[in-house]
Amino acid sequence: MTAPTSDVVGAVATAYSAKVVGQIHLRESILLVLLSGGHLLIESVPGLAKTTAARVVAEAIDGSFRRIQCTPDLLPSDIIGTQIYEAAGNTFTTQLGPVHANIVLLDEINRSSAKTQSAMLEAMEERQTTIAGVEYPIPEPFLVIATQNPVDQEGTYPLSEAQTDRFMLKDLVQYPSVDEEVEIIDRMGAGLYDRDHRAAPVVTTADVRRAQQIVRSVHMDRALVEYASRLVSVTRDPERHLPASMARLIEYGASPRATIAFCRTARALAVLRGRNHVLPDDIARLAHRVLRHRLVLGFEAASARITPDVVIDAVLQTVPVP
Repeated sequence: MTAPTSDVVGAVATAYSAKVVGQIHLRESILLVLLSGGHLLIESVPGLAKTTAARVVAEAIDGSFRRIQCTPDLLPSDIIGTQIYEAAGNTFTTQLGPVHANIVLLDEINRSSAKTQSAMLEAMEERQTTIAGVEYPIPEPFLVIATQNPVDQEGTYPLSEAQTDRFMLKDLVQYPSVDEEVEIIDRMGAGLYDRDHRAAPVVTTADVRRAQQIVRSVHMDRALVEYASRLVSVTRDPERHLPASMARLIEYGASPRATIAFCRTARALAVLRGRNHVLPDDIARLAHRVLRHRLVLGFEAASARITPDVVIDAVLQTVPVP
C-alpha cells in the first residue's frame, strides 16, 4: 500500500466521522465497497443517518450525489432518464436520470416495482444506461447504496435473489447508543446538519480511482482464495458439512459472486488496516456482510426466527482457517 492510498482512506474516514456520529461499521462498509468498486445494501429502520453518511462521503470525494426515494409508482425512466420532445425545434432531447452520479442512494428500494428495480440494477452492473438506443456511461467512481426497511413490509416488492446478489455487501445498521444520540442532538443544535452546511472536499474522484487500482494489486495468497471459496461451497452443499439441524435451514447457497466479493473486499479491508496483503481474519470479518443476503433460508428458519448470521457462524466454524 502506498501513502496516497492511506491518505485517501484516512481523509474520507475523518470527514465521515466529523458529521456522522458513531456508525463505524457502516463507515467501514462504505469505504470497502467504494475502494473495491461494488455496491452496498443496508437494512435498518428509518432515521439512522444513512442519507447523511452517503451524502458526506460524496462531498468528501468531491463527487456528485443523488437520492432516489423509491415508491410503487416510480418508473425506470425516473431513474435512468428519458427523451423529452421539444415542440419548438420538433426534436427530442435526452435528459439523464439521477443514476448518473458518483454516489446514488436508493431509499427503500423494496418499495419500487420489480421492473424499476431491474432498471437500476442493470445500471449498477453495466455502469451505463441506454436511452433511445444510445449508451450513456455513468461517471466513475460509481457507488449505489440501497436501503431496506425491515419493519414495514406492506406494499413492498422484495428484491429477488438474483438482484440481491449484485450487491457486494449487506450491512445491518443498529440504533445509536445513548451517548451517541446526545452527541447527535448537540451537533444538530450547532447547525452541523443544516442544508447549507456542506463538507469541504478532502480528496478527488481521481484519487479514489487511483486507490481502486491499488486495491486490485493487493496480494492475496491462493490459499486464502481457496478459503473464501470453501466458505461459499459449504452453503451450496450444507448436508455434507453442517449439522443436520442447521443444514436443513438452507434452501439455496451463495453464487460465485460471493467468492468474487470476498476477494475484492478482503483486499480493500487490508488497505483499510494498513497492509499490502490479505490475512485470513480479513475474510472471516467480511463473511456476514458477504453472505447474509446471498443465503436463501427456508420456512423452518423463518418460523424459528433464525437469521442468516446464525448459519454463517456455523459455516465459519466448519471451514478450517489456512
